[in-house]
Amino acid sequence: MAALETPICEFGLPAVDFSLQGVDGKTRTLNDCAGGNGLLVMFICNHCPFVKAVIDRIVGDVSSLEKYGIKSVAIMPNDPDDYPDDSFDNMKRVSDKHNFTFPYLIDESQKIAEGYGAVCTPDFFGYNADLQLQYRGRLDESGKNPAKPGVRLGRLGSE
Repeated sequence: MAALETPICEFGLPAVDFSLQGVDGKTRTLNDCAGGNGLLVMFICNHCPFVKAVIDRIVGDVSSLEKYGIKSVAIMPNDPDDYPDDSFDNMKRVSDKHNFTFPYLIDESQKIAEGYGAVCTPDFFGYNADLQLQYRGRLDESGKNPAKPGVRLGRLGSE
């Protein structure tokens, strides 16, 4: 996952189904994770400096989206043999440290990331109530640097 730019969004593409183990010991599917008004699928990992720069904002934005009936799921797509910081035990630590309120799942085979076309971390896929793609891209343009205080996903920060 070394790419820095995400491809252009292909609106309307259906979400890719999955069945992946979470750090809470539960196996989750696409339908388990979906909210009544949509789903945010996030490909993140523990070692990525871009993820580290925005992880607390991600947690806050997920809470804001839940108020609108949009649930979220994070999927870790890296091979822990290549990236030891992304081991399942470290995923649990990161989830606990940042108080994840959303499932954090491991994609050991990387087939789900490939199915979505994820090319980097973090990589966001926003789906509507029919699980059709409505957004694809980054959280913002902050890169490795934390964004200014108060910056939130889309218009949610203005509330």
